[in-house]
Amino acid sequence: MTGNTVAIIFAFICYLAMMIGIGIHAMRQTATTEDYFLGGRGLSGWVAALSAQASDMSGWLLMGLPGSIYLGGTGKMWIAIGLFVGTVLNWVLISKRLRSYTIVSGNSLTLPEFFENRFRDKKKIILTISSVVITVFFLVYTASALASGGKLFHTVFGLDYHVAMLIGAVVILAYTFMGGFLAVSKTDFVQGTLMFIGLLTVPILAYAALDGGLWNSLKGSGVTDPDYLNLFYVNGERYSLVSILSDLAWGLGYFGMPHILVRFMAVKSEKEIKKSTIIATIWVGISLLSSCFIGLIGRAYIPEIKDSENVFIQMIQRVFDGNIIYVFIGGIFLCGILAAIMSTADSQLLVCASSASKDIYKNLFHPEAEDKKVLRISRVTVFAVAVIAIVIAWNPESSIMNLVSDAWAGLGSAFGPLVVCSLFWKRTNLPGAVSGILSGGLFVIVWDYLPIVGGQTPYAATGIYSLLPGFFISLLCIVIVSLLTRKPSQEILDEFDQVSEYREDSAIQI
Repeated sequence: MTGNTVAIIFAFICYLAMMIGIGIHAMRQTATTEDYFLGGRGLSGWVAALSAQASDMSGWLLMGLPGSIYLGGTGKMWIAIGLFVGTVLNWVLISKRLRSYTIVSGNSLTLPEFFENRFRDKKKIILTISSVVITVFFLVYTASALASGGKLFHTVFGLDYHVAMLIGAVVILAYTFMGGFLAVSKTDFVQGTLMFIGLLTVPILAYAALDGGLWNSLKGSGVTDPDYLNLFYVNGERYSLVSILSDLAWGLGYFGMPHILVRFMAVKSEKEIKKSTIIATIWVGISLLSSCFIGLIGRAYIPEIKDSENVFIQMIQRVFDGNIIYVFIGGIFLCGILAAIMSTADSQLLVCASSASKDIYKNLFHPEAEDKKVLRISRVTVFAVAVIAIVIAWNPESSIMNLVSDAWAGLGSAFGPLVVCSLFWKRTNLPGAVSGILSGGLFVIVWDYLPIVGGQTPYAATGIYSLLPGFFISLLCIVIVSLLTRKPSQEILDEFDQVSEYREDSAIQI
């Protein structure tokens, strides 16, 4: 084992020990299910903003997006543009009202519980359906994060992919199992900070090392296509309007992401929401732009990479090659990639656990269950979900980008339109809500997986990302079914008006 390898291992050990330490500390502050799932609604603006964005971006930001730009050129930046717009709209339009509505509507702790309370679903139909949808799609999403971890450890240390993936999963499990939401949010804050520093520093240093500027270096590395830096071309071909709209549609997914929406519910005051909005907007704008430049600069800096999704890893290794101190610093930045992976996986594990234990076990089957028992069930569920996600990600050829896109489309189509309608359209009723979730979720499955168009899936035949039509089909179903069925009760309508008039001058204590 070389001195460089020892330095990197030491950096990883320090980082992972810090994450587990945070989990142990958070466990001492976690006594109830509200603590475990929402941290007692006590997140500060900084923690809420960075944990929300860190849990959002995952290994996709540092591996998937740079890898796609490395191969295809700047035309793949349309996804980043869509995500930036979606992030801003989510914070500006959804965050404050969702937080207020979940407080007024029975102090809801999870998204399915909010839907149940919002529509007075005494038969728990919507709670059951939404919990199942969350569990199914989040299993795929969690698998993408674990696959990212496996690729990271395999590339850096030469470990077997499966062993590498298991190491990452064990650490994530440790602090999520112990500390719940508080541990996840605090570790995500640290991870979001580390990701941000790495995204800014590494591409700047790599660019400074280029000889003759970006385009000359690209030509020197074998890029002959003059449209590689053209936003309207991908792989040397004109990027179609359908493809651009499909990439921009990624931004629609934000309205339906439970692991992001739960941060809005957990912020301690409206004042902190405003602060979080500014912080999150700046963080995501700079991070997405830097991620895109990693792909472009990486193509010039490291011309030949077997797996393009490893471009950032290899860029760090080359930039910080030298004495032990440089290598150790590089190891810390490699931890930034691990931070991106862990910050998403832990949030997804927690959301799955909340759906299974709080929404299904307690609310559906055992409403009399004591809080401590539900808390135990939650921790067991975290472990079970991780095991299933490991099975899904077991194939070392798993594409991070494909796994993320499938889960993002499913959750965005199933929940995005309903979240918007629940918050802003008084006439939305229970039948409409149920039809929106079912139509959105099922559409994505059919579109992406069933070969019904000449032996091809509709996605393969058209190239249209399933979230684009899925979101609007779900929205249309909500509107049509709600208008064709009985309007909501007066109690529901009055509560909607109460939320509109809700004001809060200080931190809430529940």
